[in-house]
Amino acid sequence: MTSLRTILSFNMKAQRHILGITQAQLAERVNTSTNYIALIESEKKFPTPEMLERIAASLEIDAPALFSTKTYPLPEAGTLAELQEKVLSDLFEVISHHFNKFMRENP
Repeated sequence: MTSLRTILSFNMKAQRHILGITQAQLAERVNTSTNYIALIESEKKFPTPEMLERIAASLEIDAPALFSTKTYPLPEAGTLAELQEKVLSDLFEVISHHFNKFMRENP
């Protein structure tokens, strides 16, 4: 069974990436330290209910969504490392496409 810390960590990271913000930017929005956000995302700390509400609001989602398994990858989807590799690969493709397009349009 997957732990709440693991699901919380994954969902926080995923939502940060959707919003395009760093741990430092999230920490500023939540009014806490970057180190504390990093500790939560590395599953070493677990926030209080009040902090969970602040984090959720800063991530522009409802607090229960932080524990949603709908966004957490199922075991059949592979490991977190495999998922990260896929996301980075897809991101590289998009950036390469736009860079090449820019270079063609601006010789």
